[in-house]
Amino acid sequence: MIVNENPLSPSALERVLARDRRLIAVALAALVLIAWSYLLVLSRQMSDDASMASVVSSMPHMPDFGVATGGSAQSIALTVLMWWTMMIGMMVPSAAPMILLFGNVQRRQLAAESPKLRVVLFTAGYLAIWSAFSLLAAGAQIALTRLELLSPIELTVTAWLGALFVAIAGVYQLTPLKDACLRRCRSPAEFLSSHWRRGNAGAFRMGVDHGVYCLGCCWLLMGLLFVVGVMNLVWVAVIAAFVLLEKLAPYGETTAKINGVALLAFALFLALNA
Repeated sequence: MIVNENPLSPSALERVLARDRRLIAVALAALVLIAWSYLLVLSRQMSDDASMASVVSSMPHMPDFGVATGGSAQSIALTVLMWWTMMIGMMVPSAAPMILLFGNVQRRQLAAESPKLRVVLFTAGYLAIWSAFSLLAAGAQIALTRLELLSPIELTVTAWLGALFVAIAGVYQLTPLKDACLRRCRSPAEFLSSHWRRGNAGAFRMGVDHGVYCLGCCWLLMGLLFVVGVMNLVWVAVIAAFVLLEKLAPYGETTAKINGVALLAFALFLALNA
């Protein structure tokens, strides 16, 4: 139950709310910009490394250096960081309405205090879930590379495995679980009303809860990166756009179904051309 503890006049409160919204929006935009800037630098570096590996491997009597498969602790950490940065760049824009509304509610309740810490904690809880996903995705990338099912240079799986991944993602788009998670993501007010918790710990827990729904909605879409190229930034942007359409555009549930049918058709195409 949300209790209003606001001592400010309505006009003063609206000015403070507008200021807070701007600050939160700018902070989120800066976070996304930093993530994408890092991805651009990393993509260029990986492209140079791949080119060098290709040249070296074509030389007689020279070892095939290839691209690191994540054997060392440093390589594993960098792979996890790469995935987490991608998740920030892809998912924070679609979570922005929820975070902005959370900050709005916190300010209306606690006008005499600063709600900024709780907004940070809510966002941290949300990103913690995607951090856990990034750890699993990095582990999957390393395992697939060692099994020679993922190219260490292009970072794409074999054709048949790619068709299977796409088909599974397409089927999931049509399931009730996808619908349930997507409804929660598309209804910030309903989510906050049904999951409201007090205090700083409550703010973090709410962020975690929202992250779980968001993960349930999008995790297989993120898995498509194994098919189109983990660091193919064009496809990273395309998948992020798919997520935005499903979560923020009108008729997002219908859009998700259309996406599912399109993915099944794409899976058939990949299978026929494998």
